[in-house]
Amino acid sequence: MDASECSVLSEAFDVLSSHAKDLYLDKIICQLFSLPSTIEFTRDYVAKNRPVVIRGACSKWEACNKWNSDYLRNISGNKFVSVAATPNGLADGIATKMPENKEYFVLPEERRMKMSEFLDKLSVSDDDQILYIQKQNSNLSEDFPELMSDIDVNTLKFAYEAFNKNPDAINFWMGDSRSITSLHKDPYENIYCVISGYKDFILISPTDYPFIKRSKYPLGIYKTENGKIQIDPVTTGEKIEWCSIDPLNPNLEKFPEFKKASPITVRVNEGDILYLPSLWYHHVQQSHKCIAINFWFDMDYDSRYCYYKFIEKLCGNGE
Repeated sequence: MDASECSVLSEAFDVLSSHAKDLYLDKIICQLFSLPSTIEFTRDYVAKNRPVVIRGACSKWEACNKWNSDYLRNISGNKFVSVAATPNGLADGIATKMPENKEYFVLPEERRMKMSEFLDKLSVSDDDQILYIQKQNSNLSEDFPELMSDIDVNTLKFAYEAFNKNPDAINFWMGDSRSITSLHKDPYENIYCVISGYKDFILISPTDYPFIKRSKYPLGIYKTENGKIQIDPVTTGEKIEWCSIDPLNPNLEKFPEFKKASPITVRVNEGDILYLPSLWYHHVQQSHKCIAINFWFDMDYDSRYCYYKFIEKLCGNGE
């Protein structure tokens, strides 16, 4: 591709991003203070691939009134659960292995422990052992069925009807305030419910995809050796494509195009529900011992998906 073609493509990406922001995206996340009807939710948010926070939408759930360390210890304390362990709070993210100074996409060390042990460890600060329950295999319904009765799924009637399907997964999240979800996207319509504490989201629209650099990284897994969690490279040669940018501290000299992106920040408090549309990039931080659950509804693989894959191919990210 010559310079003139690159210029035309760059201008086209700029038009895509600017028109989206002029026509239907907001500079701040929309907020509702009552549950939307199915028609309202579908028309104003799902059809437009536009996020919204519904304040206080799940605040009357038994989960919001009950779920704390004492309650979880009492009802689920003897149950073995899967826990992600990292030295830096970044599960599924980019980390540098020293002394080689080489970047890897690193998966967390998976541990099995009793829920009571996990809760004990959350109460003790350990700089090298940051723990997070974040198993994304419908672990709420599969691993904690005793907690399901504390959730009123009738509250989510608007979502079930709008998506016209049951969720693929219902996940339980709880962990250290240092746990960070690195910037990524998912092929799911996400209904994210904060039960205790708060979550801080950075959201970036798919129309800003051309400004988010992705690269392919060798795969590693955290492994404890001599009491320290270290990166253990996977020797299969497999590489994982992942976002190269930390939106908390973006390297604009290295990734100048990110200046054109428009990250939106929002705090989702206890009792709030966030609708996070499919393919939106998101980065997440949380308060200590924050508890959340989310419902993943598979996205519709329609013209929007085809359009997105077309943009992805034009960008050539990860090559």
